[in-house]
Amino acid sequence: MTARLIDGLALSREIRADLGRRAEALAAAGCRPGLAVILVGDDPASAVYVRNKVKACAEHGLHSVLEKYPATLAEAELLARIAALNADAAIHGILVQMPLPRHIDPAKVIAAIDTAKDVDGYSVRSAGELTSGLPGLRPCTPLGCMRLIESTGIAIRGRHAVVVGRSNTVGKPMALLLLQADATVTVCHSRTPDLAVHTRMADIVVVAVGRRHTLTAAMVKAGAVVVDVGMNRNDEGKLCGDVDLAAVREALGPAGWITPVPGGVGPMTITMLLGNTVDAAGAAANRQAGA
Repeated sequence: MTARLIDGLALSREIRADLGRRAEALAAAGCRPGLAVILVGDDPASAVYVRNKVKACAEHGLHSVLEKYPATLAEAELLARIAALNADAAIHGILVQMPLPRHIDPAKVIAAIDTAKDVDGYSVRSAGELTSGLPGLRPCTPLGCMRLIESTGIAIRGRHAVVVGRSNTVGKPMALLLLQADATVTVCHSRTPDLAVHTRMADIVVVAVGRRHTLTAAMVKAGAVVVDVGMNRNDEGKLCGDVDLAAVREALGPAGWITPVPGGVGPMTITMLLGNTVDAAGAAANRQAGA
């Protein structure tokens, strides 16, 4: 028997229904959650991501503003637009779609976003809040991974978790979220010798490196939970992850859990973005009530 699939689509629908109710309640109180999405340039993949985010807002009672600019937009103009959105009380979340044209420094752009509106959770201050265990907005993909793991019903506390990948957007915040949930965490990366030594001991494995078949059947133990963050294409052009899904699912056995690609982490990322926006709106409403 094979491992059970963690259905990200079903969990996402459940969470979005609750977010819709929260957004409606905030709107009734005079604070409709608002998300501003900025797209610079004409990258096709970015255009699809942005369209999906705006569509999700409309479907769940959030106000959204989509601003498209040519790739020639000056960095100073983008920073000025972010400053205006920071001051706009109707906007509770600001997202600048990456990648940006080469003449624009993404670090400057992220730093320019008000931390209270940093719904991607990428800023240095947001990272500091996460590291320190302070309240704040968390990066969407790692947050979605946590919700997927929690949905299995296993206790994270005391488990050994291995995160494969150390990016600022997924690997590092993923490790910190698992630490906050009282897991013992090992972070592996391209310089880790014999990756399988670590993953075979793990109760939870999160793989986020962007390379097919990074995790194979010989690299997991039976009964583990495997979360695949990867988004790749196989030889037939079909979407696949970083995990050899069929083989690893078999190796995990009936006590194990695994996320598919597609249909696992992907739907949860946008859902967590909506959640961060609703949370930011709620915090803004509380600040206004206490003013």
